[in-house]
Amino acid sequence: MSKSGNKQTAKRLRTSYLTTVISISLVLFMLGLLGLIILNARQISNHVKENIGFSIILNKDVKDKDQEIKHIKDLLDAEPYAKEVTYVDPDVAAQEFQETLGEDFVKFIGENPLLPSFDVKLHAEYANPDSLAKIEAGLIENTKIKEVFYQPDLVDAVNTNMQKIGLYLLGFSGLLLLIAMALINNTIRLSIYSKRFVIKTMQLVGARHSFIRRPFVIRGIGNGIVAAFIAIGLIITFLYYLQKQFPELIDFKNIELYGALFIIVIILGIIISWISTNLAVRKYLRIETGDLY
Repeated sequence: MSKSGNKQTAKRLRTSYLTTVISISLVLFMLGLLGLIILNARQISNHVKENIGFSIILNKDVKDKDQEIKHIKDLLDAEPYAKEVTYVDPDVAAQEFQETLGEDFVKFIGENPLLPSFDVKLHAEYANPDSLAKIEAGLIENTKIKEVFYQPDLVDAVNTNMQKIGLYLLGFSGLLLLIAMALINNTIRLSIYSKRFVIKTMQLVGARHSFIRRPFVIRGIGNGIVAAFIAIGLIITFLYYLQKQFPELIDFKNIELYGALFIIVIILGIIISWISTNLAVRKYLRIETGDLY
């Protein structure tokens, strides 16, 4: 074979190697992101639930200057369900309401109809209809509290939807894994296609199937490991920018979580590459010589 032919073959092999590694990297990156969502599903769910809250409307005779406002807030802060308690001043609320409406409704009515209130954000484990019903029953016993307002339908919908999202993610994970294996398998087959004559020649001279497969499998596993580290680099970069935007969702202190994710990505890279390489080589071991052309 001429030098130009050798150069073209080497160039094709390098291109095939790069294509294989890049394809596996992108698939592992997508699987890694999905794994990240699944591993952080509880934290994401808690973040959504902790934005659910309720309002406590006080009686009209409770004034800002009274110590009762501070006393009620201290009581609420001490409750295990309260994540954040914010006092809403009637005058401030009226001003914000006026800005929203674009009209001075206080002047029209002659007085401020809004009552002093508290906005309470819940801890995630209490963001369910049963817990809120018990909280409401306990609070309404206080004579200074006129009403406890929350939306039970919204609370129920959030909990139901979070469960559905979890099931959808599991189903999507399985589907994506199958697609990933199919894509990687096709890429590796194309890579091994250029060496089909070498495989058949080794087979004709009496080499065992295991002996023929070994170098391809080792190379495939090596490709999977390289691709996994590239995917991990992409995931870390993605996490860095995501943490800048949503610091409450991404916590780099949880090293064990991300370490487990990266190990899973490496294992997936090895397993998928090993299976796909074995299947691809087996195809060319079984094919007839005339079908190689």
